Amino acid sequence: MKKDDQNYPGLIDKEQYQVFVFVCPGNLPFNFALHPWFVVNNRGSISRWEVLIQKTMSDTSWGHLHRNFFPPFNGIEIISFSRKYTWKGKLLGKIEGDVAKRIAEYIECSPTTYPYRNKYFLSGPNSNTYVQWVLCNFPEFNVVLPWNSFGKNYNTHN
Repeated sequence: MKKDDQNYPGLIDKEQYQVFVFVCPGNLPFNFALHPWFVVNNRGSISRWEVLIQKTMSDTSWGHLHRNFFPPFNGIEIISFSRKYTWKGKLLGKIEGDVAKRIAEYIECSPTTYPYRNKYFLSGPNSNTYVQWVLCNFPEFNVVLPWNSFGKNYNTHN
């Protein structure tokens, strides 16, 4: 099976806590940069968490922070604001068990704890800042965002 043909829904274990990090290219013309997001499996309850340039688009949006704006494993739009064509998602890492449960709880609390949910810039804070913010609090989740995850080094202590 080629990597692009991965059956991501088949990775879900409804008996486990799991957290996945996915990436895809950014919207054109910024497709040289990556957009990351989390997929959280809370023992069979699946949710997607990410920061998007769009602000407060649904009842499950808190500023730029969104839950389930896109399907769990799809990438974002190739052309901004056109949901017809989306990038393929690529799995960057996953974790299971007790650590995944703690990460899931942390992510699920982020609508009230993420300090930049109402601020978005291409250089940061942005989607990479959010994912890195979570990863920095759980070094045991051994995922490193690639070099072209611009905004991952945004100073979250401002």
